[in-house]
Amino acid sequence: MDIKIIGAGLGGLTTACLLAKEGHRVTILEKNAKPGGKINEVRASGFRFDTGPSLLTMPFILDKLFEECGKNLKDYLDIQPIDPICRYFYPDGTQFDCYQKKEVNIAQLQKYAPTDVQAFIDFHEYAAKLYNHTKDAFLFNPLYGLSDLNSLDLTDFFKIDAFKTVSERIDRMFESTMLRKFFKRFTTYNGSSPYQAPATLNVIPHVELAMGGFYIDGGIYTLVEALTELAYQLGVSIQYETNISAIETDNSTVSGIRENTGEFHSAEIVVSNADAAETYLNFLPNDELPFLKKKKMNSLEPSCSGFVLLLGIDKTYSALSHHNIFFSDDYKYEFEQIFEEKVMPDDPTIYIANTSYSNPKDAPKGGSNLFILVNAPYLSDNYDWDTETASYTRKVIRSLQKRGLKKLKEHITYSETITPKDFYKRYRSNKGSIYGTSSNSKMAAFLRPRNKSRSVKGLYLVGGSTHPGGGIPLVTLSAFHACELISRFE
Repeated sequence: MDIKIIGAGLGGLTTACLLAKEGHRVTILEKNAKPGGKINEVRASGFRFDTGPSLLTMPFILDKLFEECGKNLKDYLDIQPIDPICRYFYPDGTQFDCYQKKEVNIAQLQKYAPTDVQAFIDFHEYAAKLYNHTKDAFLFNPLYGLSDLNSLDLTDFFKIDAFKTVSERIDRMFESTMLRKFFKRFTTYNGSSPYQAPATLNVIPHVELAMGGFYIDGGIYTLVEALTELAYQLGVSIQYETNISAIETDNSTVSGIRENTGEFHSAEIVVSNADAAETYLNFLPNDELPFLKKKKMNSLEPSCSGFVLLLGIDKTYSALSHHNIFFSDDYKYEFEQIFEEKVMPDDPTIYIANTSYSNPKDAPKGGSNLFILVNAPYLSDNYDWDTETASYTRKVIRSLQKRGLKKLKEHITYSETITPKDFYKRYRSNKGSIYGTSSNSKMAAFLRPRNKSRSVKGLYLVGGSTHPGGGIPLVTLSAFHACELISRFE
């Protein structure tokens, strides 16, 4: 079949490889000048920065992808475990290094939170059960039709802790502020608030803590380069700097894709790796979208976005590991500002990826490449990035200096910012969001747009804005789901 894919992000590239392996004629049409979507990199002044995901989890899903395409992942990528997975800094001066081995973490908690040691052990068991109840019923399941439900143990749906929030469950289990903040922060992995999202999302720390965190030698962007190489080997065609204006239809069946220039690309199937809201609300003809579907898409709450600061500095800080989190003092108020007031937090939690810690080639000798991320609200009239970017940059740098990175400002040799407005311009993400839709309601995580349109025949959707969610492993699974549905219905 003649298949056109909108977008050479992770979802688009993965789908293209799987479909080409099945013998389909596949062409990817990409808006930007290079592949990757939100998985991208910046190289400047001797520094290399990943500008999207910085941690890899569940690498066995990538193993399966390359195996399905007749290849061995190890021939393309060198994936290494990170230990410690992350270093956490608290306002009271406490530093907690989270290691791969649970026993090492427990030994630290004997000092920092002795009354919560048993709760820490119990949480691991609780999160593991959540994973076991959700993996087949949700993660590895397209959840499209009755056939997807028939093989499930429906009692699993009553064991996923969906009726309490992440925060409520964590507060019940732990006494220490330290561990409460630690476990609540994982909800941000899919752009949601721990004070609104269902406790089901407590499955996320299981994925990292029990299965491990990994780094790809050379940077996360090498995954995109490997998939691009694989796609070409399988006969996929990729056309860059191609701005799509519409998905055209005939009797509610896709007929092809129209560029902004007017050029038309016919297709029997269209797979959109663009944001699901963009696909449904802006690419499709108005009369092809049922009223209720349009209403639903308009009502979906976007995930949070991010403010990114890339700093190349001429020194190293011994306090910094590969991944680092500096917690704010009032975590709850921080999320109120982001999700309710829709403004940047006064006292932000700050994440730093310092990949030169693991790969010195990412910075000039004696220097460091700091990818700094602060959770940000999606775009609204409540915050003006045109006027606030410079002042917020200074705020973040001042905050890091107070938290131990002495004289940081004096050591900056390269600086670049990426705001929610940039995410929107570059990737057409819904209101500049990073993770598609938020999971700030009991069933939101289970109600993401499906990987096949119910209203337009031949239209499929992949990427972080679709089922099962954002992040490298889930986006890869979205491609598997779309391909399964294509084989089922076409």
